[in-house]
Amino acid sequence: MTTLLETRYRTVLRLLPAYYRREREEEMVETYLWDVDRELQDQSRPTFGEVASIAALAVRCRLGAPGAPRRYALLGSAVRLFALCALLLQAASAVTAPVLELTWAFTHGASGRQMFLTGFTGRSTTETVAAVLTWTLPLLWAVAYFALLHDRRRLARSAALGAALPALWPLVRAIGPLAGDGMAPGLPWYETSAVLLAWLPALALCAAYHRDAPEARLPGGSPGLVFLAACVVTGGSVVLLPGVADLVWAPATGFVVGALGWLLWRARSTDRTTPGAGLALAALGLLLLAVRVAALYPWLHVPGAGALLGGGLGQTAALALLTLVLAVVGGRDLARG
Repeated sequence: MTTLLETRYRTVLRLLPAYYRREREEEMVETYLWDVDRELQDQSRPTFGEVASIAALAVRCRLGAPGAPRRYALLGSAVRLFALCALLLQAASAVTAPVLELTWAFTHGASGRQMFLTGFTGRSTTETVAAVLTWTLPLLWAVAYFALLHDRRRLARSAALGAALPALWPLVRAIGPLAGDGMAPGLPWYETSAVLLAWLPALALCAAYHRDAPEARLPGGSPGLVFLAACVVTGGSVVLLPGVADLVWAPATGFVVGALGWLLWRARSTDRTTPGAGLALAALGLLLLAVRVAALYPWLHVPGAGALLGGGLGQTAALALLTLVLAVVGGRDLARG
């Protein structure tokens, strides 16, 4: 007779994909029930640690564990490429933004330096600490990027999670008890989309680069050269067009140039070993498009914002078109593969 504990274990094991349950479910149930007296099995439950380990195994199996069916292998490849491309974009933006800010501050005399320092002084202790961390922690995106490409996965995960933390602060201020200064509590769309842009890649990195996953690899170029090129594009877009550059302009421009470069490389290359790349870039483009629209919306009725609106709308159209093309290309690659 099936005991209540066995039923509970089998319910938890349903988190695992069907192919894995067919091969291992009976063995796993026997192992879990091995040292539990049958008289006590109707009063027992799976422990939190057992449930957590099964959930982690379910994630690994669905993201390309050895022996997984093709659809899970492709899903794992796409999620890993999404995380890697997002890390590159975040790292380039996180490095170029403070460099440009410091350059501006120290080339505009005492007034420029004073304006820079007012972002950290004259506030409460909490606000000052938050301002310092918001300025410094995003630099960990670069640490995560290089650590991942050198197969230092634990360091990459920790750095990415640390780099994503500052994205939460504006959301906490907007909807939490600190939502003062005339700000009405509610759901701020830009802050919410910015949290998704920071945390989805970080969580994808933690989930997809599990212990059974292959090493991270760029489609072409060394990590340093690719990172330098991304910094030049994101930073150069702000320097060349400062009148249209908002918080989303640089990373969105970097994505557009990088995705166009990948499409050109794909058209000339015979390498089809990464069929999930198109869908990974399409997912990243869709995420950036959401952030772009959320950042642009508040400026629609602001007088004198014509240049910023024009640049933002043009970038929105480019992101939408490119995301659609990438989705089509990615779907065709999957169908061929």
